Amino acid sequence: MKQKRTFGIIFALLAVFLAILPFLVSFNEVLTHLVEKFNLYMWVQERIVPLEVKMVGVLVKPFGVNYLAHPGGMTVNGTYARLTWNCLGWQSLLLLIITLIFGLRGNYTLVSKIEAVLIGLLGTFLVNLFRLVVIVLLLAYARPLFAVVYHDYFAAIVTILWLFGFWWFSYSFVLEERKII
Repeated sequence: MKQKRTFGIIFALLAVFLAILPFLVSFNEVLTHLVEKFNLYMWVQERIVPLEVKMVGVLVKPFGVNYLAHPGGMTVNGTYARLTWNCLGWQSLLLLIITLIFGLRGNYTLVSKIEAVLIGLLGTFLVNLFRLVVIVLLLAYARPLFAVVYHDYFAAIVTILWLFGFWWFSYSFVLEERKII
């Protein structure tokens, strides 16, 4: 029953996302500019973004992409692409946290809950890295419009699909019921 409720929440998030996606894209821009006015993002921008840019570069190299990393972005086949703190996937992390709040309720062992959280964090990081790689590949081999549309719209769907897979895996193989003695 608990599993069905979590999947129901994820499905509801997907439905809401699809219904209000254009509004969310616009609101995300407003929120980004608001955060940037107060310089709350600088630590992530200065320390995390350059590492993520280099990781993406390593992953796209086998695809023959001419790639040059910069502290605030990358040049892909001669086209500069800015990468900011906002591109790293904080929205995916927020969705993961929301589903963890609901999905981990129940009589599960502490160790299995910790395992599920760690798998969720690692998987969300990898999904966001994959999302950035797809954007770079689209930028390199398709029109820039495709990269923008994927970045703004389809990336949210990828996150929701990841959450479905994560919760199926967690309920099937990770989370263990506590034995009542």
